[in-house]
Amino acid sequence: MKAIRVSAFGGPEVLCLEEVAPPTPPPGHVLLRVHAIGVNFIDVYRRTGAYPGPLPQTPGGEASGEVIALGDGVGGLAVGDRVASVQVQGAYAEQALVKAEQCVRVPDAVSHESAAAALLQGMTAHYLAESTFPLKAGDTCLAHAAAGGVGLLLVQMATAKGARVLATAGTDAKAELAREAGADAVIVYSRDDFEVEVRRLTGGRGVDVVYDSVGAQTFDKSLRCLRPLGTMALYGQSSGAVAPFDPQLLNRHGSLFLTRPSLFHYTADRAALEARASAVLGAVEAGRLRLRIGASFPMQDAADAHRALESRATTGKLLLIP
Repeated sequence: MKAIRVSAFGGPEVLCLEEVAPPTPPPGHVLLRVHAIGVNFIDVYRRTGAYPGPLPQTPGGEASGEVIALGDGVGGLAVGDRVASVQVQGAYAEQALVKAEQCVRVPDAVSHESAAAALLQGMTAHYLAESTFPLKAGDTCLAHAAAGGVGLLLVQMATAKGARVLATAGTDAKAELAREAGADAVIVYSRDDFEVEVRRLTGGRGVDVVYDSVGAQTFDKSLRCLRPLGTMALYGQSSGAVAPFDPQLLNRHGSLFLTRPSLFHYTADRAALEARASAVLGAVEAGRLRLRIGASFPMQDAADAHRALESRATTGKLLLIP
């Protein structure tokens, strides 16, 4: 089978298409014929070595596909079942392994492309809005990168909960996408100072929570956008890691709360995974959650997909198709 392999950490050019032997599912695992692969920033972090791992490796953790073989001891799944997972072992491949307990069923009315576009980023938006800072009617949030994969879904979920959504985007075209998703106000950060605008839009009070996936470029100003006792949910670092800082800064800005959450802690047990996946895929199936697939690349063009993602010029979700 064909797979993308990384033999050395580095730029997108280290993503190479190779012929490899198909894996055999060990006990408790299933083998998927991969139909669609989600491209995520965590793939970039692993490719560069920011999140180190063994080499050589096949990258990717998110995929949707069809079960084609079962390891010993697998129950509740059968060959031919449509499933998706955010913990696939080497998703950038025509076939890939995943633990059976980490698979979720894909509804018949949801395409494999939609499942791969929705699962990781949809469950991320879900835990942010439902658990990290459970939004309620009357709350005000600031969502950075609102035209991105998580951002567009987070704006929809926050709006559905009755929150006021302030958003940032890099261009007017991206700002329009955020407005279409339900944002009440969108700040084009390349033109306007988002800290100044947030204070203006909230009458000086600040927001209840900032959902920040950008990191280094936005962190300091995001803290200054919060009301006293507000929450900073730093769930990504697309512009780089936040530099070390004195925790006294949180006190200075109003006894703030800071968390650096991960989806994998919010789906650590089977019940949590099923509940979040069901909520997201069910909303997609019912049409309550609108997906935007910004681009689909043939799997052999994985390097181009990474370049596009890192350019921050994309909107919505990027997919690879074997």
